[in-house]
Amino acid sequence: MLAIGMSVETPIPAPHTQTPVMRQFFAAKQAHPDCLLFFRMGDFYELFYDDAILVARELQISLTARDREKAIPMCGVPYHAAENYLQKLLRRGYRIAMCEQLEDPKLTKTLVRRGVTRVLTPGTALDSSLAANDNTFLAALTLNTKSDAAGVAALDLSTGEFRATEFHGKSAIKEAVDELHRLAPREILLATNLRLGSAQTTLNGEEDETLPAAATKTPLEDWVFTADYALPLLQQHFRANSLDGFGLGTHASAATAAGALLHYLRATHHEDLEHLDSLGYYERATCLELDAVSVRNLELTEPLFSGESNQTTLLYTLDACRTPMGKRLLRSTLLRPSIDPMQIAARLDSVAEAHASLPKRETLRRALDGILDLERLLARIALDSAGPRDVVALCRTLSALPGVLYGAKEFSQGRWSALTQEFDTLEELCGQIGRTLVEDPPLKLGEGDAIAQNVDAEMDELRGLSRSGRESIAAIEDRERERTGISSLKVRFNSVFGYYLEITKSNLANVPADYERKQTLVNAERFTTPELKDYERKILTAQDRIAEIERRIFVDLRRTILEAAHRMRETARRVAEIDLLANFAHLAALRNWTRPVIEEDSTVLEFTEARHPVVELRLEESALGRFTPNSGFLDATNGPSLALITGPNMGGKSTYLRMAAMLAVMAQCGCFVPAASLRIGLVDRIFTRIGASDNVARGRSTFMVEMTETAAILNTATARSLILLDEMGRGTATYDGLSLAWATVEHLHNKIGARTLFATHYHELTLLHEQLTRLTNLRVACRETPTGIVFLHTVESGAADRSYGIEVAKLAGLPREVIDRARSVLKLHEKVETQQVHAQAAPAPSMQMTIFTPLSQRVVDRVRELDVDRMTPMEALQLLSELKREISE
Repeated sequence: MLAIGMSVETPIPAPHTQTPVMRQFFAAKQAHPDCLLFFRMGDFYELFYDDAILVARELQISLTARDREKAIPMCGVPYHAAENYLQKLLRRGYRIAMCEQLEDPKLTKTLVRRGVTRVLTPGTALDSSLAANDNTFLAALTLNTKSDAAGVAALDLSTGEFRATEFHGKSAIKEAVDELHRLAPREILLATNLRLGSAQTTLNGEEDETLPAAATKTPLEDWVFTADYALPLLQQHFRANSLDGFGLGTHASAATAAGALLHYLRATHHEDLEHLDSLGYYERATCLELDAVSVRNLELTEPLFSGESNQTTLLYTLDACRTPMGKRLLRSTLLRPSIDPMQIAARLDSVAEAHASLPKRETLRRALDGILDLERLLARIALDSAGPRDVVALCRTLSALPGVLYGAKEFSQGRWSALTQEFDTLEELCGQIGRTLVEDPPLKLGEGDAIAQNVDAEMDELRGLSRSGRESIAAIEDRERERTGISSLKVRFNSVFGYYLEITKSNLANVPADYERKQTLVNAERFTTPELKDYERKILTAQDRIAEIERRIFVDLRRTILEAAHRMRETARRVAEIDLLANFAHLAALRNWTRPVIEEDSTVLEFTEARHPVVELRLEESALGRFTPNSGFLDATNGPSLALITGPNMGGKSTYLRMAAMLAVMAQCGCFVPAASLRIGLVDRIFTRIGASDNVARGRSTFMVEMTETAAILNTATARSLILLDEMGRGTATYDGLSLAWATVEHLHNKIGARTLFATHYHELTLLHEQLTRLTNLRVACRETPTGIVFLHTVESGAADRSYGIEVAKLAGLPREVIDRARSVLKLHEKVETQQVHAQAAPAPSMQMTIFTPLSQRVVDRVRELDVDRMTPMEALQLLSELKREISE
């Protein structure tokens, strides 16, 4: 957490010298020392002392001072435009306490009472600029060292999505942290003394480096993360006697993390949480598992490098959804594809039926155009941050639901029937909102124009009085002009002086004696009369009463809406899935995608004329050409399980690997795929080791990151996994890298047997084809021409004979003398290597497979240097023992 407070160098006046307003400020700041205090003063939120210095720097606004000595730094933002400023600070990880005026300044003659009404944090604030397909997760992590369990809970306050999971065993912490990386929360709650490995999260900001760096880490007292406190809190909120109905009865760690989230919401003054009406427990093993590394390498939802366009992501490529709920479901589905063959088949049946009928599909998609963000509108109403326009927007969305139901009922296969049965259109709620509010209400309450006619008899009567009062004021103006002969006389109003007559200085001689002076201006005088006072009292009293009735009616309407919150969330869930299925069908028709064949008990991966969906779309949009389709076949049971892919840089090896993974993800999401055909056995996990990256801040080199990711693959992959390895071992010395790659290929082939695509520039590995029966060699084709190399981007059987690295360097623009010298050096090394291979080819066949490892080479060299004739039998036995030990090590 970012430390915020009063600097010891800032001179703070003694309490007896502080003004009453500053005493209020210090009292609020003392109660929230870790927050930036936005202190309401009239039309501005003011900040003082170090808060002001920090905010002025972060927001680039002027820093002023409160007193003449400039001892109190100060800055401020207008309260009506504060939202943008607040969101900038929240995105940078700051916590903010909002100290509001608790009474109307016009109704008190003493100091206005002030107090903190809410605390905004990165994980609990509603960000109006948030993209429709994004979630703002607040997460909690709890560890139970006695049972080796770790619990993770995540909550999106803006949509009401609330879920929890837990992990067990020695890898529980690692899996929990990986889940946090996948969720990418804005804020993570941790126990103050929580230890993760060798690091400790404490109040002074020492954070474990394995947690997501972008998330704000918020420590809470340890007792918050105890089951005795957290579980009853959940039961109280959901009005349940037990948590069995939520799937949490036997998952105490997950429930404890969820309870900590509820505690934090209440501590930050979020009392109205009616839209949090459900909590779901989930297991990662119930979906196709994608760890944070694979999600990043495949660019499923975020570009690989920060600052890049999101057009490089699969989410962007698949997002033609019409509703915000559908967009969020698409994102969630990409991160958690199904492994349930029945569920996948039902989705594919639904997509196939909608794909077959353009008129019906487009009728449904047009109906979805009228649906706004039901979940976030409901959240704003529940959190009492919604105005009349938000409620009217909700009404317009509800009025579009019958059209969605009509369009979805045109289909009956797969999921369609289940989605349309008992579909709640909430028509009575829509009608009540329509009868209560005007079609175009003001932005905020209090102006008296939000409630429709005939809703409240007293309000209608007061409005009539108010309108007639205004007409009377106009009549007074006309009458006084005629009486005084002052044609420029005006009747005006402001919130300080009420109604008044304004007369210019040049006409003061004509002012009647019964006028009462109210204010003197530079060019005019302001007066009042008994008649004007009487009308002012009637009008202002009526307006205040209208505003009071308006607020009461709006509160009643809000309560009615929240009583239907559960129904509304269920409808939003159904609309999201309807939108997702229609979206998949639309993309299949638009981009000529085909239905995949899912085989439950198979370990096959067979695709023909497949295309990379992201690259294909980008080529089309930029008019750079067409994607070259490719085919492939792997079968961990009855065919080659490991494909070793060689070929030139930039030839398309990485694209081929990513394409295979994306086909699997899309198929198990229930989406058609960009291929002539796809046959795939269910994949339980996808592992990727693609590209090079380091983490200098954590002391991890590129090679260390590569080995860590490879270790995770080799330790957790199963025979039903899909593994993608690209350029393994390139971050170290040639022989070290080759040895590791060689051993890894053997382990994948002999011990794991998973469907594996292994791209490499170590051409020596292609010799393994003769030793490993389920390994096949593939190469990326290219053609040499007099002007240089031409990439064909076609994957074919066989091993590449060279990498063409120098040719690629030439294309990159390296100086000609560097290219020529590189070719000379390459010929020299190839000649030396050929001589060494021929020299060492004489030993027995069992030795030939070891010439590529430096360890075996040292053994051969020692044997070659021996003078056998001069060795004693004891020396020979000792040497044999040493060589055996060296080989074993």
